[in-house]
Amino acid sequence: MRAVYVISVAAELAGVHPQTLRIYERKGLLEPSRTGGGSRRYSDEDIERLRHIQELTCAGLNLEGVRRVLELEDKVKYLTDELERSRAETYRKVEEVRRHYQRELVPLHQAALPWKGRGRRSS
Repeated sequence: MRAVYVISVAAELAGVHPQTLRIYERKGLLEPSRTGGGSRRYSDEDIERLRHIQELTCAGLNLEGVRRVLELEDKVKYLTDELERSRAETYRKVEEVRRHYQRELVPLHQAALPWKGRGRRSS
C-alpha cells in the first residue's frame, strides 16, 4: 500500500472537501500516512475507505455510526482471515497424520490373512 496522494487529490478522488478528510481523521475513521515533514499522504486503500465512508453517511449514518460499522467490518475481516488460517492449519495437520498412518498400513494383498484356506468345508 503506497501512500501517494496529497490531501487535495485524495479529497477530489473521493468526492469530498479536504476539510472532511481532516474531520474523518480526527474522528478516527481514517489514518493517512505522513511524510517526514508531517504532510498527509493517502493510498488507494484510503481512497476506497473514504468512498465507503461516503456511502455509509449517504445511507444516513452519522460519523459515530460509521466508525462502529467500520470497526465491525474490520473485526469480521480479521475473524474471517483467522478462520481461514485455522482451516488451512487443520487441513495441513490432518494430511500430515494421514500420511504418517498411510506409511504404517499394510496393503491387503500383502497382509497375511489367517482365515484364508482355513476352515473351508468342501461340499
